[in-house]
Amino acid sequence: MAGHSPDFKIPQLPHLKAVVITAAWHPEICDALVAGALRGFKAAGISNPTTRTVAGSFELPLAAQLAFDEGFDVAVIVGLVLRGETPHFDYVCQGVTKGVMDVSLSRSKPIGFGVLMCDNLAQATARAGLPGSKEDKGYDSALAALSVITKG
Repeated sequence: MAGHSPDFKIPQLPHLKAVVITAAWHPEICDALVAGALRGFKAAGISNPTTRTVAGSFELPLAAQLAFDEGFDVAVIVGLVLRGETPHFDYVCQGVTKGVMDVSLSRSKPIGFGVLMCDNLAQATARAGLPGSKEDKGYDSALAALSVITKG
């Protein structure tokens, strides 16, 4: 584990239009990540975030870009990419990471990065915010995105 996420004062930003975008693969993990992200937004006073689902993690950057173009202020993306026997894992992880950074910078809007990139399902479960998990990356990703927003 990377350790406990940093503590910071959660800003109250009830006026923000927020979206959580999830991949459809590994719903048991992704549903927990979505629940964590929604808890994070709720802690900031955002009462009605939108949730959207796309096919896989590779589609998350474009979905975030389209959401920002629709007027959303902040996004969290969640998914799980599991290492397999081919280089596919490396290409998907690189594409998602670069794509999300490109969208965030080109739109000047924060994206909480909750895509787990794990060697096995046990690693994902430990990070997904499920009962017994050591971490809640969905929640942490929402707080990370909100920490970038300086104006209420």
